[in-house]
Amino acid sequence: MNKRVILITRTPAVGKTTIANKLAEKLNAQYVNLTDLSEREHLALAQDKKRHTTIIDEVKIRSKLKKIVQESRKDLVIDGHYAAVVTPKAAVTNVFVLRRNPEELREFMKRRGYDTTKQEENLSAEILDVCLVEALQKQDKQRICELDITGKPLEDTLHEVLEVLEGKKPCYVGIVDWLGMLEREGKLHQYMKT
Repeated sequence: MNKRVILITRTPAVGKTTIANKLAEKLNAQYVNLTDLSEREHLALAQDKKRHTTIIDEVKIRSKLKKIVQESRKDLVIDGHYAAVVTPKAAVTNVFVLRRNPEELREFMKRRGYDTTKQEENLSAEILDVCLVEALQKQDKQRICELDITGKPLEDTLHEVLEVLEGKKPCYVGIVDWLGMLEREGKLHQYMKT
């Protein structure tokens, strides 16, 4: 059996880390959290204090991931909102882009204590399909699976990912249109600053 390299990507506050961890456990795969890897291996360029985020060195992290992929004897589950950008395309077998309705996402971020600026940034990224667009630009489209996890318990999302990996369920891209939905509902102005 060939080694699988599975990416789980999404904006923060969606539960991707929990899902990626559980998936790695289920598959007995090596789990790689890009935030932890960046900190542990000193792969950051700087801290953006205003945006409360780390600016990673894409070249260094890509090089490190290439080495991890080459050395691993197990399947890998790579977790991070920029996973599709930094993971070598030739190694990637599956990309799961998790999506969450902006209204539900806003509530999740409020409960987690995200400040207003970070909420707005993450909501804009979700509404404008940033993680999906990055995946489509950097990875093979036929390996990308967009999943709407709005209102779904973790177990249901994990089950859906496993069904795709087992070939029991097809992958789709283009199933989510938060921008159109918010515009139709007259709520876009609540989420996007003009």
